[in-house]
Amino acid sequence: MPQSLQKHLFHRALALTLACSMVWPTTVLAQKTARPVLLGKHWVAVTGKPQGATAGAMIFQQGGNAIDAAAAMLAVTATLWDVLGWGGETQALIYNPNTGKVIGLNALGVAPTGATPEFFRNQGMLYPPEYGPLAAVTPGTPGGLMVMLAEFGRLSLAEVLAPAMEMARGYPIEATQARFIESRRDILQQWPDSQRVFLPHYNSDRPEQRAAPAPGEIFRQADLLATLQKLVDTEAAALAAGADRKAAIMAAYERFYRGDIAAEIVRSNRAAGGLITANDLAGWEVILEEPVSVNYRGIDVYKLTTWTQGPAMLQALNLLEGFDLKAMGYNSTRYIHTLYQAMNLAFADRDFYYGDPYMPPEEPVAGLLSKRYAEERRKLMPADHNLTDLKPGDPYRFQRGKNPFESLRQQWTPIPPAADAAGAESFQQASRMTADEAFLAGTTSIQAADAEGWVISVTPSGGWIPAFIAGNTGVGLSQRMQSFVLDEALNPYNVVQPGQRPRVTLTPSLALRDGKPLMAFSVQGGDTQDQNLLQFFLNMVEFDMNVQQAAEAHNILSYQMQSSFGAHQSEPGRLQVTPLVSPFTRAELERMGYDVEVVERTYNPTTAIWFDHEHGVMQGGASDYGDDYGIAW
Repeated sequence: MPQSLQKHLFHRALALTLACSMVWPTTVLAQKTARPVLLGKHWVAVTGKPQGATAGAMIFQQGGNAIDAAAAMLAVTATLWDVLGWGGETQALIYNPNTGKVIGLNALGVAPTGATPEFFRNQGMLYPPEYGPLAAVTPGTPGGLMVMLAEFGRLSLAEVLAPAMEMARGYPIEATQARFIESRRDILQQWPDSQRVFLPHYNSDRPEQRAAPAPGEIFRQADLLATLQKLVDTEAAALAAGADRKAAIMAAYERFYRGDIAAEIVRSNRAAGGLITANDLAGWEVILEEPVSVNYRGIDVYKLTTWTQGPAMLQALNLLEGFDLKAMGYNSTRYIHTLYQAMNLAFADRDFYYGDPYMPPEEPVAGLLSKRYAEERRKLMPADHNLTDLKPGDPYRFQRGKNPFESLRQQWTPIPPAADAAGAESFQQASRMTADEAFLAGTTSIQAADAEGWVISVTPSGGWIPAFIAGNTGVGLSQRMQSFVLDEALNPYNVVQPGQRPRVTLTPSLALRDGKPLMAFSVQGGDTQDQNLLQFFLNMVEFDMNVQQAAEAHNILSYQMQSSFGAHQSEPGRLQVTPLVSPFTRAELERMGYDVEVVERTYNPTTAIWFDHEHGVMQGGASDYGDDYGIAW
């Protein structure tokens, strides 16, 4: 070999070794943040909008606990349509200091009567629709709010809803929201009640005239205010009749799901071609459930189970526990590649095995979260290229039972039929969202904690703009039906059927060390959620970032997993990074088969609370990506 070539190859190998193995300098990890760490001795409230965080602070100042504050933040963000409405779904993890246990709250709606694969196929659909009356599962957020408040809060429903009711009377609408409503006017105009609420300046004689509120204009929601007032009045009447606090709140719950509010939701939905019946609403209920967890290097990480994508983060942690990530270096070539491959394997299992655990078939949760299963799957992670032809694993080998869908597993492909060239073209003609909009769809996040030890992480969503508003209730219904599949070859555990919950992307997170809360964290952003939360967790645990640095970090994003929305598209190898990832690292990743896309910021609106037990301090963090905001005291 010529000496010049030897020298060239030596320097290339040396550069690659340095790039792949060095730890980023302390000065990089200790970078300044756009926002400060929130420091609280008494309480912390963090959510997706300043008005929401303010509502949480107001409730704390009135003597409420973290659950009361979270309920108030949920009510305000739903009233702000950030990025959810009152008819959406709510998912939460709650740490109860009196029992030392983590409780899951499942307030996800179900598919209504008549929602079958045959029904949607007869409409010419590859998946259930993205918007409109047929996109709705039963409303979950009102029930979730009232159950968490009744079971774990201390204030009344009237006190907790007061900030949201003030917002419904009228608030100055933000420029971004006003512009977004105007951009969706063609959809909103299809439904009279949505047009009436969102497009107050609509004039059919002057279609060129702005229909949405102007930025800064007072946006009023009289129908929603009346609905909230009905709930408060029902609580007051129950208290006057001698009911205790919990029973009075549940009387309001009863009115929403079995009274006049329910009747109007059913009437308006069915009049517009929807499927929701009175029995669908009356038979639905909030579930308080056991979450799932794994231990990562001495930290117990909790997620809701397979009706969410949450266990995918736990599976990824099991895979990554076998590597020395810190030695690889933050956002080095080796680290990014290893992270991407772990997510490939975890999300392939998500896309095939996750579904509603309260409906058959039963998901193989024990096998999926087994450390031995992770050891086997880890062997598939290549060192020098991206794995694009992977299949879901067989977790049944690591728990009792035989895989009932082995033949489907063997035939499974990461690119679903609707995402092939012909399918994607035909589907996108009927689709209202681009592939990227679908991948990042919806949601906000809420974290709250108090000095008594209550901690809550919430990821509510659904009913976002452009929402179908149900008659005179002012309630925008969910669009979560689109997360089902119609073909069991894609996911036999997530095929739509009446009474089933769709597998959602919504994924609150709690972590405990030695039985004490260590962090509460969640994020909006569809299929990017557990990608960002995985990296947030590793940023703190492996790379010693503080909570604000970890929340603002320039994470990577993979698009290899199937989208849970729209055409359920998959883009194997697509990788988003920011300019902070070096040109050399980007070039090496390209060489390994990645389609590297450099963006100014990857989508990462994380909110979090970190618990410093040594000093008795709660530290809050809110990403500077969007409008996320926190207050601490």
